[in-house]
Amino acid sequence: MATRKIPMRKDILTSKMYPKREMVRIVKDKDGNIFIDPTGKKAGRGAYVGLDPEAVKKAKSQKILEKVFSHAVPSEFYDELFDFVDHQKARMDLFGDLGKKH
Repeated sequence: MATRKIPMRKDILTSKMYPKREMVRIVKDKDGNIFIDPTGKKAGRGAYVGLDPEAVKKAKSQKILEKVFSHAVPSEFYDELFDFVDHQKARMDLFGDLGKKH
């Protein structure tokens, strides 16, 4: 059986490449709303963030998302993103990649 190619994406916070399944997508829609896209399929300009809560803290202090999206990002969004990334990282550490097919 042929091995499947693993899609890779660049983490906007660390500039490192990671498998797409190990990242969180953030979207800015046409109305300028910025939100977390757990499905990875919502319409809009997307950017990927790795599962590193410390990088999210650093991004908040350096306002990285404002630079990426050229739009104001509320402080509460960074807190929401931190909680989401922390939760996803804990799930991955505990259960591994649940979506992986054997």
